[in-house]
Amino acid sequence: MARIAVIGGTGYAGSHIVAEAVSRGHTVVSVARSVPAERIEGATYVEGTILDVPSLVAELEGVDVVVSTVAARGDMLGNVRQNIAALVDRLPGTVRIGVIGGAGGSLIAPGGARLIDQPSFTEEYKPEALEAIGILEDLQADDRGHDWFYVHPAGGFGAWNPGERTGSYRDGGDVLVTDADGESFISGADLAVAVVDEIENPRHSRERFAVGY
Repeated sequence: MARIAVIGGTGYAGSHIVAEAVSRGHTVVSVARSVPAERIEGATYVEGTILDVPSLVAELEGVDVVVSTVAARGDMLGNVRQNIAALVDRLPGTVRIGVIGGAGGSLIAPGGARLIDQPSFTEEYKPEALEAIGILEDLQADDRGHDWFYVHPAGGFGAWNPGERTGSYRDGGDVLVTDADGESFISGADLAVAVVDEIENPRHSRERFAVGY
């Protein structure tokens, strides 16, 4: 079993990942700016933030995998990319890094354009999407030997569209996953299934992958 830390572990994606990992017997530390009143039994909760990397690194001592679910929105816009880079720089080389990005950086077809570059991509989401893409680019350019994986959720992923746990999903590689009707969706619970599957049985070493139904 792995010792997994989830940064943003009380948020939508993070809380699902914490729950899924605990249910499979992993040791899980949820890191967030505040400890919630309602907690997932079996998880350890600590206060921490990506905005204070030195303190965060101290709290992550001994973990095998660190998964960041922090989105670059609200007061975090413009702060996530640089602090993820600083965190990667400070973590031991033995720690595997996972990042939950956005759909915007995934391709619309093999070898094709990115979703963010399509006219249909909502303008107000572009700053967040571009910062998430920057995090991916930093990981791809990193030559210090860290193993990492980066997940592009489906386009219809979010607390506003929660769905249910089915235990299944499709892996699209770098291409956005859509169904027969062209819709792109995955529930929070099944995104977590994909993440914990990747932690338990790594298939994407220093790679990104898109998930959906």
